[in-house]
This record gives sequence, C-alpha cells and structure tokens, in this order.
Amino acid sequence: MATQRAVIIDGPGVAKVVSDRGIAPLRPDFMLVKVKAVALNPTDWRATDWKPLDGGLDTKGCGLGVDYAGVVERVADGDSTKKWKKGDRVAGSVHGGNPGFHADGTFAEWTVSRTGVALRLPDSVSFEEGSTLGAGLISCGQSLYQQLGLPLPNNPTSAPLAVLIYGASTATGTLAVQLAKLSGLRVLATCSPSNFELVRSRGADMVFDYNSPSAVQDIKTATDNQLGLIFDCVGEKNSPSFCFDAMGKSGGKYSSLLPPTTECPRKDIAISMVFAYTAYGEAFAKFGHEFPAKIEDYVYASRFFDICEVLLAEGKLKPHPIGREPNGLDGILDGLHKLREGQVSGKKLVYSV
Repeated sequence: MATQRAVIIDGPGVAKVVSDRGIAPLRPDFMLVKVKAVALNPTDWRATDWKPLDGGLDTKGCGLGVDYAGVVERVADGDSTKKWKKGDRVAGSVHGGNPGFHADGTFAEWTVSRTGVALRLPDSVSFEEGSTLGAGLISCGQSLYQQLGLPLPNNPTSAPLAVLIYGASTATGTLAVQLAKLSGLRVLATCSPSNFELVRSRGADMVFDYNSPSAVQDIKTATDNQLGLIFDCVGEKNSPSFCFDAMGKSGGKYSSLLPPTTECPRKDIAISMVFAYTAYGEAFAKFGHEFPAKIEDYVYASRFFDICEVLLAEGKLKPHPIGREPNGLDGILDGLHKLREGQVSGKKLVYSV
C-alpha cells in the first residue's frame, strides 16, 4: 500500500505528523487530488481538541484538514459533476477529523474530495490562495442563500435589501461581503478598525467597530431600524447579543457559524446555524450524535460551487489574504496553536505541501 506524510489527531488536543499514512480509498463521486497547499480553519483545532463522549466515536487517528488546493490525479466512477479530469487545478473542501472515515483529511500529500464541493482554479489564482476557499464557500452558501434566502450572486436583486456581516474580516466574512454585494444587497459589516480597509476593499458599504459602545445604535440608524438579515461569522462571546440587538424593529433572520452562546430574547428573530459537514452529503457523527446524509445540502453546495467557479474566473470573487507559513505539514502544528490562542486576524494561515 502506498503511504504518505500527513497530520493526524493523536488524542484530545494533540496532533502529530506521520510518514506512514495510507492514502484514502476512492469512494463513488470522489476524486484523488495531489495536494499543493492547505489552509487552516478554526474547525481544525476544534476537531483536534474534541473529547469523545461516552459511547461516541473516537477521533484518534483521524486525518485533519478541510481546505485544500491541488491537482486532480484520478476521478472515481459516479462523478456527479461530470467535469473533472486528471490534471485539473482544483480547490475544495473535505470532512477532516471525521471518525466515520479516518483516512480523510487535507493535511496530507494526497486527499480524496467529493467532486461537487470543489471548483476549478483559474491560472490567475495560486494554489495557496485557492486553498482558502472551500469551507468558507460552503458556509456562505448555507448561511446567505439556504438560510437567509438572499438572491444568488449570478441573479442579483434590485430591491433595497440590507444585510449585516458580523466578523467581516474573517476568511468566511470577506467572502460573505463579496457574495452579498454581488447579490445586490447593501452590505453592512463589523470588524476591528485595523481591518476596516480590508473589508471595504471587498465591497462593504459601511463598516463598524464591533467594540464601539455606539455600534449597535449606529447600525440601527444606518438601516432606519429595518435590518432583517444577519450573518454572524463569529458566533460566540458577545456576537449573538450584538446581532440580536442590531436586528430591526420588525425582526428577521439570523444565521451563525456556531450555536449562539446567548439565548435570543426576541420571538421575532428566526435563528439558524451553519452546519458545513452536511454539504459533503454523507452520514457522520459529531458531538455525540449521529447525523444522516443530507443529499439536498450536497446538491445545493455543488450548484453553488459552480456559480462561484465562474465568479472566481471572472475576477469577481477574491480569496482572503494569506499568510504563507513555513515548514509545510510540520508547520501546521504551530498554526493550530496560533488559531487556538486567537493569534490570527485578517489573514488565513496557508502551508505549501
């Protein structure tokens, strides 16, 4: 059996690099990709730190990593997209840290990726830049379009709609700002002042300092207290309370990357949460629970990735700023620590493989 170098979970809070990792077998509708670059996400350290509940599946030995860019090596039978061939430049997302499929994960020399949650990389986008896209696009597709109901970015609205992107300088946030703007909305955004220019460069109409005591009232004033759509790209600490307070007088829809840490005091706000793992279209176990496959989420993600592939090729969608980190797969261990400790802002940690 062919082996490779890869980063795996070695127990709660511990990841390590191994050199004798097997390459995951191809499942129907998957493709084998030679990994060229990977990007880190908060879910990577959370998967590492997860402690299995009694009777739950153990993540020890699972491959880590969800985001990647690389070159297609082989496509399995049953390719639902009918578009991939050997040699294609590709970026996408994989369910790393998955106890149902221990061999999956992008922090490796090779990965297997479902064909629909991937997009072609134009020559104008580097592998390092492309590696930042996968998980963020899944999250934006679920939140902005499946949950908040925005018009798709290839069919923008002319109606006077506004949306608030909380945490707009995050990797998901900068994508969300661009996509919402392409969908025809007026985009309000929050971030720290040091990232104002980044968020404005991605198309935000108004940017607010989330730490400002007047920020909530400033947003209410800017929207005539009519704000009805909010995507919370942070989903923890004070962000839910901020968003609930900023929502307009008639209520609306709130979508978060994480379960809200604060109970919503209002009955006129519909709350939903992004659960990106469903976009892979396979059953999985998480948080001590079994989740059935949601093929409809995979089909939606696949169609959304097709739209984003065109936007990327046309230069209308820009990847998040990257921080090129040293030491390849070995450097990822330090990167996980930086993310866990909140030491990263306004850029995505990226590693060449």
